[in-house]
Amino acid sequence: MDFDRTYADYLDEGAIKQIQALESETGKRLLAYYTPPEAARLSDTQLKKIKALEEKLCVRLVAYETP
Repeated sequence: MDFDRTYADYLDEGAIKQIQALESETGKRLLAYYTPPEAARLSDTQLKKIKALEEKLCVRLVAYETP
């Protein structure tokens, strides 16, 4: 699988190959984060808006706190 370095741009090619090998072995897509982002604390109104947009666009959205 292609590896997106957006959140793990510090990884070298050897580390990426190890992640890709595990992806192949498990058949699952893995995301690598140096420090996992914190899930956003959402109000009921915000959550409803996110769910509505998910349904409209047929996607899954994940909200994170910004540093």
